[in-house]
Amino acid sequence: MSNEYSDIVLRIVRPEDAPTLLEIYAPYVEKTAISFEYEVPGVDEFQRRIEDILKKYPCLAAEKDGEICGYAYTHAFVGRAAYEHCAETTIYLKEDKQKMGLGKKLYRALEEISKLQNIYNLYACIGYPEKEDAHLTRNSVQFHEHIGYRLIGNFSRCGYKFGTWYDMVWMEKILEEHPKAPEPVVWFPELNKEQILPLLPT
Repeated sequence: MSNEYSDIVLRIVRPEDAPTLLEIYAPYVEKTAISFEYEVPGVDEFQRRIEDILKKYPCLAAEKDGEICGYAYTHAFVGRAAYEHCAETTIYLKEDKQKMGLGKKLYRALEEISKLQNIYNLYACIGYPEKEDAHLTRNSVQFHEHIGYRLIGNFSRCGYKFGTWYDMVWMEKILEEHPKAPEPVVWFPELNKEQILPLLPT
């Protein structure tokens, strides 16, 4: 990792961060097939999404010198009660802040928080091109492989954007051994903040 990023600070996202996070997210909608959305959501809608995430899951921002360089969060996987011990991950970095170790730092913190929540499986849903193009590469799959995820499923040509059909793949990471009878999931607001803060590099 570049020394430039040794002073990155992680913190919990606040709803009022919505305009800044939306600026990071918008290019993924407008210029890439990383997001399968066609239209950039408005600030109010984006803030509502953040608030909904934070009701149960962590949403973390990576800051350098007070500037948010990227963010990542977990959220519900599928949405049925039996899946509560699993979560889906999402991450977006500023265009000029990629491949510098931020993603790995954000994911490491999310994984440790997920363990505190009694979440054992993490999943990533990733757009995947049959052939790399200007809108989508295989970098996300390679990143997730690098941090311990494995490919478990492929949905063929299920996303259409920029006049191209794209695949979608699922990747999985098992955080720790599954107990025979797991403790209930602890939603993020219910966690002890003294447990969380040591997991956020400062």
